[in-house]
Order: sequence, then structure tokens, then C-alpha cells
Amino acid sequence: MALPDHPAPRINPSILSADFANMQSELARIAAADFVHVDVMDNHFVPNLTFGPQMVERVQATSPIPLDVHLMIDDPDRWAPGYAEIGAASVTFHLEAAADPVALARRLRGIGARAGVAVKPGTGVEPLLEHLTEFDQILVMTVEPGFGGQSFMPETLPKLRRLAEEARRRGADVWLQVDGGISSETIGQAAEAGADTFVAGSAVYGADDIDAAIAGLRQAAAHHRH
Repeated sequence: MALPDHPAPRINPSILSADFANMQSELARIAAADFVHVDVMDNHFVPNLTFGPQMVERVQATSPIPLDVHLMIDDPDRWAPGYAEIGAASVTFHLEAAADPVALARRLRGIGARAGVAVKPGTGVEPLLEHLTEFDQILVMTVEPGFGGQSFMPETLPKLRRLAEEARRRGADVWLQVDGGISSETIGQAAEAGADTFVAGSAVYGADDIDAAIAGLRQAAAHHRH
């Protein structure tokens, strides 16, 4: 799937904060964003249960912008390719859950999706440094995955700095995403540390003017990027 150009900073609203009963209109409200962030949770890898492939397929069919799917699930080696086959533009799985992250990333790319890998707050990024070119996106969780509305964890920022530094050194074209507690107050810290792609839930869906909220987050991130 050929993606339109999405220059940084990219804002990807999380539909965890949307009204599930009116998903089509909730997706239409974020048409000014870059991607819609879809959290898939299996109640095993994280203690919460959200969408499965059928729901993601419906989101894919009705969304005005591409899908950025974040799989918080066990055994992504088995399940992740199915989300790429549905047509998700980007599929991110967790390093902690994958048996062979590089092989899985190559498989996702082979289907036509961008391949992403995520790390929880307590997981180091060292195993990823020598494989940066194998991934299109690395997601540094800035909260413990599983629930929306948590507070941003600034102690995760050194990982972003390390990834950004190594990506520059290796000439790797990898997007650095953050997810968790992202708001107009915290987005600058993440951008300064090297993030260029930002997942925001309540900061977007909780706003009176969603277009203005997306534009404000973009502006705040751009102001702090090096």
C-alpha cells in the first residue's frame, strides 16, 4: 500500500478515547490527523480487551485516514500478518511478545504494511539498535500499556534519545513513536528527546475543537524538535 507523505511531526489519535457506538462519525472527526491509532488488546499480554480483526476491518473500511495498529497481544508472530492483510498501513507488535521480531517485521513489510516494534516502559532498546533498518517505526511506551488516561512517564525519554542518536548514526529512516499521556503539556518533552510520531487519546477526543487540538499538538511538537 503506497502511503501519502506524512512529514513529522505526525499526530495519531487513539480511538480508545472515542465513542465506540458511533465509530464512523468518530473517525470522521479526526480526518485532519495523520493516522488513526488502533489498540488491539487480548487480555493476556495486557489486562484489557479491545478490538479483534473484524472490528479493525470495519475501522479500515470507514476511516478517512490510514490505520496505525498497535498489537498488545501474545503470539504476534502468528496474528500480526492478518492485520497487514486487512489493509492496515502500519502494524506494530511488542518486542516482549515476539519470538522473532526481525522475521515478523520482514513478513509485515512483504505484505505491504509498515512494520513497527514497541517496548514497554521497563524494556530496554539495546536489542533493537543493530536492527534499526529492519523496522519502519519504533514505539516507546510512555505509560504501562493496557489502559488509556494514564500519566506520562518522563523516565522513558532516555530510550528515545538513544534510538534517535543511533538512527542518525546508522542513517536509518525509522519513525520514533510515543504513546501514553501525550498532551500539549508533555508532547514537547517527547519531541525534544527525538519522537516524531505521537499517539494522543483524550488530548484529541476530549477537546471541544478536534481540528484545533490536532493542529496545536503538531505545532507544540514541531517547536521542540531538533
